[in-house]
This record gives sequence, C-alpha cells and structure tokens, in this order.
Amino acid sequence: MQINFELFDLRAFIVVVEFGNFRKAADVLNVSQPALSRRIQLLERSLGGALLERSTRHVAPTAFGREIEPLARRLIDEVENQLLSITGVSGQQSGQVTIACVPTGAFYFLPRSIKRFHEFYPRIRFRILDLSSPAALDAVATGEAEFGINFSGSLQANLDFTPLAEDPFVVACRRDHPFATRTSVAWHELQDQILIGVSRASGNRVLLDNALARTPLHVSWFYEVNHLTTSLGLVERGLGLSVLPRLAMPPDDHPVLMALPLTDPVVTRTIGIVERHGGQLSPAAQRFRDMLTSETTK
Repeated sequence: MQINFELFDLRAFIVVVEFGNFRKAADVLNVSQPALSRRIQLLERSLGGALLERSTRHVAPTAFGREIEPLARRLIDEVENQLLSITGVSGQQSGQVTIACVPTGAFYFLPRSIKRFHEFYPRIRFRILDLSSPAALDAVATGEAEFGINFSGSLQANLDFTPLAEDPFVVACRRDHPFATRTSVAWHELQDQILIGVSRASGNRVLLDNALARTPLHVSWFYEVNHLTTSLGLVERGLGLSVLPRLAMPPDDHPVLMALPLTDPVVTRTIGIVERHGGQLSPAAQRFRDMLTSETTK
C-alpha cells in the first residue's frame, strides 16, 4: 500500500462521518463538494478500501471506515499535540485525549484530575469511553483509546498495568435492613439473603467467582443484571442485597442506600492505568496520565 494522502484528507473523512453528509462537511471544511469527494476517493485508494457508504440521504462509514476512524482521530490529535508541544504553547494547545474507562473509574478517578488539567490546558478535549472491563481493554489494545482506567485481571499480553488504588467489594443494603446497624458483614451471612449480582460476562463477576472458588462458600445470585447501577436500583426498591465495588456506591450521605465492608474473605480489585506495551502517548495524554497518577496517589 502506498501512503499518498494528506492530514487534511483524514480530517475530511472524520468530518463527513460526524455530519453524515458531504454538503454539510464541505461547508465546515470550506471546500467545494466535488473537491471533498475527490479527497475522500484519494484517501480510499491510498488505504485500499471503501471508507464510506453513500446513499441519496445519508453517508455512513463502512466496516473498514469504522476501523480507520479512531486511528485517524488519534493521528490528527497526536500531530497537533507534537507540534504545539515543540512550540511550548501549553495554554493554547488543542487536541483530544481518548480514554477507555470502566464506569466506576470514570466516576471516581477522572473528574477531579480532568478539572485540574483543564486549568492548564483549557483547549484539550476529552473523549471518555465508559465501557465494560473487557471492552475497555480491547479499546486500548486496538488503539481506539490512548490508555485506560481498569482493574487488574485477565490483561492481554500486549498491555501493561500500573496500579493506583485498591477497591474493596462491599454489600449494599437499605438503611432499614437488619444489616444496617452492623459495621461489617461476613460472606457466609449472605447465603440466606436474596442477592443481586452482575452477569457472568462482567469482569467484576469473574473476579468474585474466582475469589470465592477458593473458599467453601456457596453464594447464589437470585437476580442478575448487566450494570451495577441497575443492581442498586433493585436494592433501593427493597428487592435484595447487592455485592459491588466500593467505588460503585453513591456517597455515604445517600438517604436510602449504605455500604458495609465484606469480610471472611475480604475481596478487592486493583484499579490502575492500562497502556499498550511499548506504546508512546501523545504529549497531552502523557501530561494527563502524569497528573492522574499524582492526584490518585495523594
């Protein structure tokens, strides 16, 4: 394959995808529609495949185009970041940092650090892919995200993990539940309770199942859900108890729900940064990673 396109061609492709329309994209890019079409055709010939499916009303990326889009975004952002880093114009630096993050990490780790980062780099945009643990790992491995916030477990061979914090599993109950007066609950005390758990496809469920497999305990999940927030909704309605990571719980002053430590055994997950082995972050992503590490280790 001969690389014979310009950075503007990649930007044109992204704008067409965003608007789903050649005319609107041409207006935004300040080029004629025929010129834009020629740019896209040149890019498709250079990359060796059709990027867009065209109809009379709408334009959408092909399967190949969907693979190329995140890579094109990263390439454009990285070039912008490198050039602006060389000139040292930090306050005027623009671009985008894409992070793949498990939802609980997005809730707990990111907001404070993003807010502080924004004070130094107000023009840097963030694209947060809040995904399940396996999907978030895939996003980092394929380059869709520059790095991720995930928990240790079945990491892929080409990924590195830097631990940041421990996140213990707790039991969530209503404040009017008999357990509410306790300071902790042992796992064996849950065996007679109606329990709400996440599905077997969840990384949290795999972690719990592996930990409990090493004990004589037998825990039966009466309800299974895909998302931890759904389990909390069921608990709030009085349908049972839920076991989930502490970071997934609402604040301690929640009027209905509360969290109690689980003991015998204590099960925790390690939250940390996931990166491609040997990969190089863009300057903006590297700066944010450093700030995130600093904030979460204080």
